Amino acid sequence: MTNNATERRNFPAGFIWGSATAAAQVEGAAWEDGKEDSVWDTFARTPGNVKNLDTPAVAVDHYHRMPADVALMKDLGLDSYRFSTSWARVRPGDRGTSSAGLDFYSRLVDELLGAGILPWLTLYHWDLPQALEEKGGWANRDTAYRFVEYANDVYSALGDRVQHWTTFNEPFCSSLLGYGSGVHAPGRQEPRAAIAAVHHQHLAHGMAVNELRSRGAQQLGITLNLSNSIPRDASDPVDLEAARLFDSLQNRIFLDPILRGAYPEDSLKDLEPFGLAEAIRPGDLEIIGSPIDFLGVNHYHDDQISGHPDTSGADGHSGGAGRPVASPWIGAEHITFPSRGLPRTAMGWEVNPDGLRRLLVRLGEEYPDLPPLYITENGAAYDDVVSDDGSVPDAERTGFIMDHIAAVGRAIDAGADVRGYFVWSLMDNFEWSWGYSKRFGIVRVDYDTQERTVKDSGLAYSRLIAASRDEDSGTRGTATASMV
Repeated sequence: MTNNATERRNFPAGFIWGSATAAAQVEGAAWEDGKEDSVWDTFARTPGNVKNLDTPAVAVDHYHRMPADVALMKDLGLDSYRFSTSWARVRPGDRGTSSAGLDFYSRLVDELLGAGILPWLTLYHWDLPQALEEKGGWANRDTAYRFVEYANDVYSALGDRVQHWTTFNEPFCSSLLGYGSGVHAPGRQEPRAAIAAVHHQHLAHGMAVNELRSRGAQQLGITLNLSNSIPRDASDPVDLEAARLFDSLQNRIFLDPILRGAYPEDSLKDLEPFGLAEAIRPGDLEIIGSPIDFLGVNHYHDDQISGHPDTSGADGHSGGAGRPVASPWIGAEHITFPSRGLPRTAMGWEVNPDGLRRLLVRLGEEYPDLPPLYITENGAAYDDVVSDDGSVPDAERTGFIMDHIAAVGRAIDAGADVRGYFVWSLMDNFEWSWGYSKRFGIVRVDYDTQERTVKDSGLAYSRLIAASRDEDSGTRGTATASMV
């Protein structure tokens, strides 16, 4: 943790301070009001897929506790709440629209607006209806068209009140981890299916952007999880090639089609054996490259890469259940992730706040038509201990958040057009294959009682938000980077 006690940053006027969750991780109510299985409900029920046999069936019961959770957001002073709608709740079995499912999200939006909190909606955070997976899932091009139907349903219900629409959260995870490595639902280990899923999710994004814009949506974007690709030895051709391969699969096969309307030439060549070119039909890339109004950036760590054998580090995608998984680095399975000797979170991810600054500056340098950026997820899991007085003194998480916010400030100083920051996560929740064993929240959840307790990190974040509303200067956006 760096010492930011005296560091102040002038964030842009109107800078948004928020927090985020995802439907499958917090809602619970897995089969209430007509909801049917998502791929994560099915995946989690299979022994060996999720640590401790945990499932999202109850999660943190946000479905029933939503008004109190929104009141908690208001107490924290959040400007915005980033949440996702569940495809499996809105269109159970993808057969038709559920009025009860849509009503929950309508009530959530009304509750947020009543509390003065901006709703920031994500349409897809990995909970594909299991019925569609049984028809091929994202490896089936038809799923992209079904996504547009779902997006239309949500927009019909909420488009009069929701301004910010994110199509996909981290398509890297729901394609390469879900269909390639198998560590995420649906748990397939099929490289060609994974590459098809990448393209079909891109297509679904582009079609949904065009459809919702035609209906009047003003702020449309996507969220990508991005990393720096740092060769261990920049003078070693083997390490440079490994870093190129990683950058292609983690970053550029997602950024370039969306921002440039084309896959990188080297990526097309690398992935030719896995059918990428075969998945692309005439007109697809024009659709995928439809202009967006913002780009969400999720960032937890960056990566040192080598093409040589090295077991000192890992890519962080092995999952929590110990289930044998494949490499998500399709066509580059040999690459390794040497340790840099940095501190690590409970997920085993190296902590390097300046990596976020470096990433944001790079995006602006390499993509001249880059839309405004929002940090849509940034945070850390640590092993929290509850004090005798009931408080949660999570100094490591507090330091992580404040140091990364300071890095965002330095990126803005260097010219990056960043307009908001959403800490992950509002509450402890179902952490995918890790179940309930990893806690990212700035609010602790007792999973036995569902009691919420704001951690010290949440209190520090709340103070930072309050400081950003500097009444003395009458300006919006001045905050100290370490309100601890």
